[in-house]
Amino acid sequence: MTNTSSLQGIASPAARWFRRLARRPGGLVGIVLLTLIVISALLAPWISPQNPYDLAQLDITDGRLSPGSQSLSGMTFWLGSDDQGRDMLSAILYGTRVSLWIGICSSLLSLMVGTFIGMISAWNGGRIDSLIMRIVDIQLSFPPMLIALILLTLFGQGADKIILALVITQWAYYTRAVRGNALAEMQRNYIAAARTLALSRSRIMFRHLLPNCLSSLIVVATIRVAYTIMLEATLSFLGIGLPVTQPSLGLLIANGFDYLLSGDYWISLFPGVMLLMLIIAINLLGDALRDITNPQQGQ
Repeated sequence: MTNTSSLQGIASPAARWFRRLARRPGGLVGIVLLTLIVISALLAPWISPQNPYDLAQLDITDGRLSPGSQSLSGMTFWLGSDDQGRDMLSAILYGTRVSLWIGICSSLLSLMVGTFIGMISAWNGGRIDSLIMRIVDIQLSFPPMLIALILLTLFGQGADKIILALVITQWAYYTRAVRGNALAEMQRNYIAAARTLALSRSRIMFRHLLPNCLSSLIVVATIRVAYTIMLEATLSFLGIGLPVTQPSLGLLIANGFDYLLSGDYWISLFPGVMLLMLIIAINLLGDALRDITNPQQGQ
């Protein structure tokens, strides 16, 4: 009995988080679904029936075949083919890789920029804090889609350009979240003790203050990743995001939009279902993490 209590007492924070997450079916479903999507996207070059962007593997006579049809070479298009003869299953796996790459990279960069600015704002206060927060308020007053449209019109197409545009549209959300949490943590005794010990400002900010703000930041980042992927998909659907040589799920949906009324629904439907599953999985995980990190929720 004593040994069991001791083992439970020294359980790692990750193990405690997993136990809390296991009590929330939605979060568990989100983790399983997201894991399957990420693994299938990472293994796309090895598990895809074809490389959908290798012109040598495409045959225009295989265009717009319905799900389950076979090509002249005997290949089965389980999810059908598009107008260029691409296997939709392969295109979706490759497109998911691009969507995840853009969403995660832009979210991480936004998190880094927003966290740094938010910490500076909370620590300094006064005019610096007021100036930064007024800039944040001004940016948040505009729809992110409008800002991204303007930026991509100036930058042009490309993965690097859309990542930059998404970072510019998203950093303010992280700045506001970090500032609010940092201001609350700065009232605690450990910050006063660190100042009494004459520790450097950077050490207090990034080694003592920031780690205590990470739990809420993880929740915000998880939810913002889903929104960023959806924003990128919308931009690509409009034709101003990624080029046709590097299509994401949004561009795959756009490719089949003209064929919806002609009965070739699968060209847009299946990429849309994958995008929907990805967004739902991330949101379920984000909701579960929010409940876990909320001290008012039952543990």
